[in-house]
Order: sequence, then structure tokens, then C-alpha cells
Amino acid sequence: MLDRLSSTIAHLLEWILILLMVLLTVIVILAVIYRKLDASLSWYDEVASVTLAWITYYGGALAALKRKHIGFDTLLLAIPMPLRMVATAFAEICVLAFFVLLAWAGWRVLLVLEGDSLVSLTWVPVQFTQSVIPVGAALFILCELLSLPSYWRAVSRGKSLEHMEIEAEIAAEMKKR
Repeated sequence: MLDRLSSTIAHLLEWILILLMVLLTVIVILAVIYRKLDASLSWYDEVASVTLAWITYYGGALAALKRKHIGFDTLLLAIPMPLRMVATAFAEICVLAFFVLLAWAGWRVLLVLEGDSLVSLTWVPVQFTQSVIPVGAALFILCELLSLPSYWRAVSRGKSLEHMEIEAEIAAEMKKR
């Protein structure tokens, strides 16, 4: 069930990211075309930067789900057992605590921004554009927790997830033959 939930969230985040990247591409292309026609769009810079921030937060959550964010697995795996598992637990607690704090601070920011709107598109509330902070942090927490069991198993076996992925690919290739 956990794998199915992880897979569903991964697909959802992938589609959100694809849509956001297509949107950003369209915005930039339109901005270039309008600038070449001496009719610059007043809103493109603000909307493009917000879109890029959304890509960053949703992409970070997807990276957490797939355990593709920056880590120190080689260093971690060099630590002898059982201290390795203590270090793993400590690292996970630090990451989760940071994102809990980020979600809380992001929520507080949304409360402060109530009633504000974008400068170039006054009908777009700043709360909407900045909602990615608490939402992205909450998604990161969820994705980190969903990926934790397989990460924990890998570390306890003295392997990185990349190593386990390579072994799975080799096993799949061997089954094909």
C-alpha cells in the first residue's frame, strides 16, 4: 500500500512539474516574442519567477520521494553499525524538523500577506503565489516519510538506494534473458 501511495504521489508530482515547466516555457517564449515586437509584457518576469519557485518546491518533494536530493550516503555507510542507524535517525529528524519549521513559517508568511496582490497582476493574491512554501514543505515531509522505510532498510544493509536500484535493474535484465 505504501508503494502504491508513493507511486501515485510521484506521478502526480511529475505531472504538476511537467505542466509548470511547459507553462514557464510558454511564458518565456511569449515574453521574448513580445519584446522583439517592442511590446514587452509587464507581468512575465513576476509570473516566471513565481513559476520557477513552484517548480523548485514541487521538484524538491519529488526528489525527496525518490531519495535523489543531496545526501552523504557514502559517509553514512562508512559509519559502523549500530552508530550508522543512530546517525541516520538523527539526519532524518533534522531534515523533518527543518521542513516542519519551514511549513510553519510559510503559514505565518501567508497570514502576513493577506490582502496583498502581485504588482503586475493585481487580481492575483500574493497568498496564492506564496502558498507553495507551506504546501511544498508539507509535501516534502510526506515524501520523506514515505521513502523512509526503504531508505532505512537499505542503510541497515550497508547499501545506498542507488546501489539497490542498480541491483534491481540487473535482476530485471537477468529475468528478461
